[in-house]
Amino acid sequence: MAVVGAGAAGALVAVQVCETATRRRTPLDLVLIDPAPEAGRGTAYATEVPEHRLNVPVGQMSCYPDDPGHFRRWLCAHGEPTVRDSDFAPRHRYGSYLADTLGRAIIAAHGTVSVRRLRTRATGLADGPGGRPVLRLADGGTVTADGVVLATGPAAGRADWAPDGVTGSDRFVARPWAPGALAGVGPSDDVLLVGTGLTAVDLALVLDRPGRTVHAVSRTGLLPQAHALAPLPAVPPPPELAVLPFPALRRAVLRYVAATRRAHGDWRPAFDGLRPWIGQLWQGLTDDERAEFLGRDATPWNVHRHRMAPSTAEAVARARAARRLRVHAGRVTGAAPTADGGLAVALSGGRELRVAWVVDCTGPGLRADAGGDPLWSGLLADGLAVPGPLGIGVATDGGRLRDARGEAGRPLFTLGAPRRGELWETTAIPEIRVQAKEVAEALLAPLGPTARPARRRPTDQFGLPLSTHAAAAAAFRSGLGRVMTVRAKAAEAFARATELDPGFALGHAALALLGHEGGADVDVARALADAHRSVRERGDERERSFVDVVTRRIRDHETPGAPGSSSASSGVSDGDTALIGHLERFPGDAFALGIAVPTIAFAGVGDLDGTLALRLVERTAPVYGGHWFPTSLLAFVRQEQGLIDEAGELARAALTEEPASGHAVHALAHVHYETGAHRVGREWLDGWIGGHGRGAVHRAHFSWHVALHELALDDAEAVRRRWFAQLAPGQVGGVRALVDSGSLLWRARMCRNWSGRVPVDGVLDAVERDLVERPSTAFTALHSALALTAAGDLPALRRLRVHAAGADPVQREVVVPLCDALEAVLEEEWATAAERLSALLPSLRRVGGSAAQREVVEETLLYALVEAGHSDRARRLLEERLDRRDSPLDLRRLAGLGA
Repeated sequence: MAVVGAGAAGALVAVQVCETATRRRTPLDLVLIDPAPEAGRGTAYATEVPEHRLNVPVGQMSCYPDDPGHFRRWLCAHGEPTVRDSDFAPRHRYGSYLADTLGRAIIAAHGTVSVRRLRTRATGLADGPGGRPVLRLADGGTVTADGVVLATGPAAGRADWAPDGVTGSDRFVARPWAPGALAGVGPSDDVLLVGTGLTAVDLALVLDRPGRTVHAVSRTGLLPQAHALAPLPAVPPPPELAVLPFPALRRAVLRYVAATRRAHGDWRPAFDGLRPWIGQLWQGLTDDERAEFLGRDATPWNVHRHRMAPSTAEAVARARAARRLRVHAGRVTGAAPTADGGLAVALSGGRELRVAWVVDCTGPGLRADAGGDPLWSGLLADGLAVPGPLGIGVATDGGRLRDARGEAGRPLFTLGAPRRGELWETTAIPEIRVQAKEVAEALLAPLGPTARPARRRPTDQFGLPLSTHAAAAAAFRSGLGRVMTVRAKAAEAFARATELDPGFALGHAALALLGHEGGADVDVARALADAHRSVRERGDERERSFVDVVTRRIRDHETPGAPGSSSASSGVSDGDTALIGHLERFPGDAFALGIAVPTIAFAGVGDLDGTLALRLVERTAPVYGGHWFPTSLLAFVRQEQGLIDEAGELARAALTEEPASGHAVHALAHVHYETGAHRVGREWLDGWIGGHGRGAVHRAHFSWHVALHELALDDAEAVRRRWFAQLAPGQVGGVRALVDSGSLLWRARMCRNWSGRVPVDGVLDAVERDLVERPSTAFTALHSALALTAAGDLPALRRLRVHAAGADPVQREVVVPLCDALEAVLEEEWATAAERLSALLPSLRRVGGSAAQREVVEETLLYALVEAGHSDRARRLLEERLDRRDSPLDLRRLAGLGA
């Protein structure tokens, strides 16, 4: 495959070819032909001027049509962590992004796609043997290919507007973006820009300086409009636009824009809503109607459609206010040299401007061969390509070139600007990236996957087939084993599987899920998009169902749920429903079972009483034939049901077979706590953490369990040592710091087991602020409220309450009253706090998590009761607790109440 042009369009095609061929395991040679020193930049993104901004916001500039956040995430990872989708990035940054994305795609495709860069130009193309295209190169070489993509970008303009006095002068710059084109402009030289579009705006910023006047002239004298500082969502147009004749269509569009402005105070949402329709509307016009649009409507359309970034518009306004930029309406009618070597340029209406330089900013030519490109000129002359409507660009069939006979039989493709006659709006990244994907698929469609001898697919640990090869399957099995035992480096194993086979959908889906629910360092959106691309091309029914489950679970929440909560909401979500259905059809899918049954690694299914989790385990257990994995899950479910003895037996049975089983260890830790076996539990769990648990992925949660035993034993020094050694920031981060480290500090303070101020500020610093003040689950919100109370941050606690009041029902009905109760704690209104906390206890189970985790609220109630002087109520609560389990701490507190 040969791609002529390695600017934005060529780079996007090359990325899609590399990734599609790799997923399909289709070996090929890819040749990029372009004289530029670096692929991806082209003319548009080669600028190094920081004031040159994209005129499309970051959120619409991803390389991938199915992963709109990719560019924003790249910026976040490359020095701009606060960038938003609505921001306008510098153009040179986008060039770096394109180059980096292409480089990564080439590296990932190594072994399947070999990529060569030829630093030269393609000057011609002819049919070769067997109908294969042969490209002639400027350096005398040739390239024979099975498919060719002409990603040449916009054609250079011809300056048809310019009189002889301009074109014959050495002070005329015909191609302002050519290297060194403006090098001769002196510090005090005045300049005339012919054209007032985005090119003129960019050059005006480059040339703006005190002591220089920059003039800009166009037929209308209209500059591009500015993007809104706070953009509104697009407003879809009325559907009947597609069937209206042109005069009625024009009136309907004007009414739609006016109505949008009246309703929203801004016309921009209407233009943004029209954007996806433009190709369809343009193709529905006759050539006469298109010509009428070009003569009557094209300029106002372009002025409003192709807008300036707000910062660019502000800089232009400052230059105009200072009279360093002057904009004129009219045409250049003549020019004559002046005594100082400049030009006296005559404009229509009798005006004259004396300038040192004239720069052509009228933009690209409409014909494919407008700039004299020998490649396009030859294709048109030989009949291998024909002009598009009104002579604009070339005619294609979905991007495949039509020849003089109207046929599109050759493997010759183009995209972007050469398709402008057919699509009109086709020069921006949002359109080009879709075309690049379509071109890549069309290029590779005739090839298909490489023929391989039929052989049995590899399987996972439980015999389920995997649509990949043996090496990637082995890496996947390693990752699945680590998920089942709750051990670290599962994400690394799945990443290795996708490196070995980039088309392995289950590997990508597993990574997306671990990033979303497990806190792994994964680009979730990218992994999910890769899973979708891969499963469409190569995936069986189970794999498609699993990818759908992961997709729905991720879409249920904008941010990850709390790993360690056993039920994040009060009802069964769309993702939960999909997961339950998946397990009914594929009960042997251990990964899906581990997601569904709430223990420690995932959020589980939304179920209040645990019966759903129990049914899932019991229904699927026969498939596993007594394997330790479902046994360990059942152990946890049983202790949640209060069947402590049975839970202990099941957990010990699972640990006999697999001593590293984190699920079984978690269940047994709860058994020890609920039975009051604190010394045995502390010694056993401490030993496991230092032995089989060294590779556990949630070591902090197991350390938290040990600390609970130490609290119950009333061993204040042990609790402090445990916190600083295993639970302090630096040891723990993210949501685990909030759920385990933060809650332990508050609990120790409520037990009067921690003297002085608790070091919770470091915990909050280790957690993203959005997760603290705008959590997606009630379980996380509960722990956020406790941490903020421990920090004494009443304003943040009130912000959390506002968020919870507008969130899901559990946050509204449980977290909001919890925040009210904790506000009373902070204000030391102990009687009020005690009443509110006491009223809250019956509904607390709805937030999810284990009884041991939720007990921190009961500890707060005990503290408030004592401070309020309600000793009798505190005594009854302590006696009820001691009836359930032994606790030296509770005995000491009970004795203190008696005294």
